[in-house]
Amino acid sequence: MLSRIQVRALVIAFVVGTTAGCASTLSSTRSSPADVGAAIDSGQLGDAPYRVEIPESWNGELVMLLHGYEPRGVPRESPWPQNDASPIFLSQGYAVAESAYTSQGWSVRDALPDNEQLRSYFADKHAEPNRTYLVGFSLGGHIALASLEKYGERYYGALSLCGVNVPTSIAFEEGILTSLVSFDYFFPGAMGLAPGGLSDPASPPMLDPEAIEAVLAGNEAAATILVNRLEIPRAGLAGALMLNYMVLREAQTRSDGFPADNMAVSYVGFGDDAAFNRGVRRYAGDRRALGSLAGIADLTGRFDKPVVIQSNNNDPTVPKRFESIYPALAFAADPAAPLVSLPSVGEGHCDFTPDQIQAAFGTLTHWVKSGTRPDSLQTGR
Repeated sequence: MLSRIQVRALVIAFVVGTTAGCASTLSSTRSSPADVGAAIDSGQLGDAPYRVEIPESWNGELVMLLHGYEPRGVPRESPWPQNDASPIFLSQGYAVAESAYTSQGWSVRDALPDNEQLRSYFADKHAEPNRTYLVGFSLGGHIALASLEKYGERYYGALSLCGVNVPTSIAFEEGILTSLVSFDYFFPGAMGLAPGGLSDPASPPMLDPEAIEAVLAGNEAAATILVNRLEIPRAGLAGALMLNYMVLREAQTRSDGFPADNMAVSYVGFGDDAAFNRGVRRYAGDRRALGSLAGIADLTGRFDKPVVIQSNNNDPTVPKRFESIYPALAFAADPAAPLVSLPSVGEGHCDFTPDQIQAAFGTLTHWVKSGTRPDSLQTGR
């Protein structure tokens, strides 16, 4: 097995392909776990491609695997390919089911029902699992937590790996918008924005990370302020700004309005904060757009099944200050909330070894099966 694994969390390129109808290798007769042998079942449920894999020695348990952000318009492979992480679970005897989701981009609205449709399909076509777990990477971590909050009776627990474990409003306002308005403040004109700025439909559809890097290199003092305040490693700063811009533009299209608001934000940590707050560009969020993104599955911290969170060190996509937000929500809702945050491992975004993924998943499954909370680990409190 490879020493490290870069899980399909942020999908930048796929082999060109088209989606196709169901191509199952099993009959439609429902079986018991003991009767099901090795199989690959792929196709579409509605408009969502999916892939199901069942190992020869299936242990009767199922992992619902939730992938991360997939840029809108990227061609999709058909059939939906195996997730890089799937062999980790298959080798331990777990079946794996993954929906591609009906839509790309910030697809939370579609991902929750698509995942539930696939879970139900698995039980009806193959067998009712003895236990079902949620495992999500990056945006998929957000979807895993939201799924557990909404459909907790159907799952035994959730693992969020390098997850965007924050309410949508925080992700867009404190994460995405803050990074872009601060870059615009220190490097005016660098993004080539139209007169209306980030909210202007005439602004560029994409940023060139190489051009951004060249601008950053021309003022390393300002770049250092961004690195420290945004908690983004210098080497990943240009790419993070490009990604945040792409996500914001896609969300504007999806929600038909500007999905973030900084009109009342008092920024700190940008050097001369008084000057920054006077000069930084302000944006009023569109109420319908704000509700469209957050209303369907925003995180509340209310759940009653075990949750394990595993983050990376120096993650340019999910900043360190986000790590404490979901635990704080959970423990505010219930001081005895069943949540454990593992110490960060690896470097970058969703860069884990197979052993690290297996260890995190093993923490979850042992907790579920033993009923014993892993109190020796960091709890996030």
